[in-house]
Amino acid sequence: MIAAYVESLKLRVGSFIGMAAVLGYVATAPAGLSLPSLGLLFVVTVMAAGGAGALNHFLDRDLDARMPRTARRPLPSGRIRHAWHVVALGLGMMLLAVSLALWQLNRLVALHVALGAFTYVVVYTIWLKRRSWLNVVIGGLAGSFAVLAGGALARPELCLPPVIFAAVLFFWSPSHFWSLAIVYKTDYAGALIPMLPAVKGEARTARSILVNTLGLLASSLLPFALGMLGWAYLLVGVLGGGGLLLSRNLQLASRPADRRLALANFHASNLFLLLLFLGVVIDVVARRW
Repeated sequence: MIAAYVESLKLRVGSFIGMAAVLGYVATAPAGLSLPSLGLLFVVTVMAAGGAGALNHFLDRDLDARMPRTARRPLPSGRIRHAWHVVALGLGMMLLAVSLALWQLNRLVALHVALGAFTYVVVYTIWLKRRSWLNVVIGGLAGSFAVLAGGALARPELCLPPVIFAAVLFFWSPSHFWSLAIVYKTDYAGALIPMLPAVKGEARTARSILVNTLGLLASSLLPFALGMLGWAYLLVGVLGGGGLLLSRNLQLASRPADRRLALANFHASNLFLLLLFLGVVIDVVARRW
């Protein structure tokens, strides 16, 4: 029973959102890092994302029941019998996360954490997911708000580094989710969810992924080009993961209906984000050593 509730929180996605918040903080902090504040930032961001994930499970329970990939989720499978339990869990975690951020961090962090959860639940899940193939494009702002939350903890005013990395997360989301959408195109089409491959086809989607990745790489280069981060960031974060992601994009563009290539592209996007995070950390630590 407990495992079903934990599954409803989508903690794997929440961990990526938490990592995005840490990225925004590390890239922005002008002096030494405060590990307690950094840890709390990660916790409240993951909590808010988890609460939003639970509400997503509730709101999408009818769609999940129609797709083989998601039919075993807690609500459509009946492992959680009372849907309102998931609603209460989601709302409670989101409220607790924002309250902790407001109490222990600062108001801008709390605002960005709240906006990220709002974007995922209201803008993506309720408004766009069933209506437009732009759902994952605009819904990607949920990750961007996490980066801005991290930047607001380091410097509680609008500054350039977190804005740039928020743009990076914005460009990363479509390349990531459209790749998975190619893999599960039949599922999305059967559930009448207007993901790009189901609406425009695999070839159009593969070209869109490639164009979007070019924007991702261009935005990723800005911190190095503007002198905010150095060679360690460029080599590990941008060229390492970016080179692999671009090569996977080109392979997929040549064979857009190949589900294995689409899945490889999905995994390459995950690796890119991980290496970008490591590149920022290595560069910042090296500069402050």
